[in-house]
Amino acid sequence: MSRPSDEAPMRARVPADIERPDRLAFGMSGRQLVVLAVAGLLLYTVWTAVATVVHPVGFLAGAIPVAAGAFLLAVGRRDGVGLDMWLLAALRHHRGPRRLVPADGPVIPAPAWVQTTAGPGDRLPLPAPLRLPAKGITPDGLIDLGPDGTTGLVAASTVAFGLRTPGEQNGLVAGFARWLYSLDGPAQIVVRAQRVDLTYLADRFLAAAPGLPHSALEEAARAHVAFLDDLAGQRELLHRQVTVAVRSRRGAHHTAHHAAEAVRALAGCEVSARVLAGPEATVRLAASLDPTASALTPYATFVGGDDL
Repeated sequence: MSRPSDEAPMRARVPADIERPDRLAFGMSGRQLVVLAVAGLLLYTVWTAVATVVHPVGFLAGAIPVAAGAFLLAVGRRDGVGLDMWLLAALRHHRGPRRLVPADGPVIPAPAWVQTTAGPGDRLPLPAPLRLPAKGITPDGLIDLGPDGTTGLVAASTVAFGLRTPGEQNGLVAGFARWLYSLDGPAQIVVRAQRVDLTYLADRFLAAAPGLPHSALEEAARAHVAFLDDLAGQRELLHRQVTVAVRSRRGAHHTAHHAAEAVRALAGCEVSARVLAGPEATVRLAASLDPTASALTPYATFVGGDDL
């Protein structure tokens, strides 16, 4: 019998197509069958209308490109999205406004004496109000998405997976797989990496060194400052922030329950996690919308969830 340390690392298979529509017939989903059925009915209607005046060969020559286009529209995909949905999104984007501004209501038109050099009638179209998916954040830290439900945020730590024995790795993988298989709603894991500037920390140590009660402590503080300067000069330090977002349309209580369950499930994988309250969720969401923000440098930033 092999020892736990001699076990081969386990790999848990998680399907990547869990959101794929059900296949009803001929390996196609209901949407694809509807597209092909509509195209077939249109071609049949046209044929019954022109059958007496158009030769079948001529009609067939014109119908083949239409049928091929309908088949490509039904089964084609681009960027993981069905071609029909992709074209519909492209049409909405083309017809949508190009300039969006934050406004609670309709944008007030400009005075009539304002003239431009572009647009119909030498007037540019008015900007449209910017509608964000998030309506607000509750005191419990839940993000209100309106008709899409609510989202709860969970701050999680990382795990030194490569430093574990194969048996310990198997336990971590199994625990993480159990959490993934227990999900009955959308979930997203966001990992942000930011450069860390140790200048602030080194300056604080250097300023506090002369006030230390013993010369040996002052020397150690100055040596640590030199170490930090050397570390920052030789390596690109990163601060990793892990956020788990769970969403539900069944109400705020159901979303809060999902977030608490995520914390308990991740604890089985030795991941330190906690549900973010209102102010913390606001700060985390604002930071995610500012990719240029730099990570804070005090050691307190890295305690309790985030690490280098």
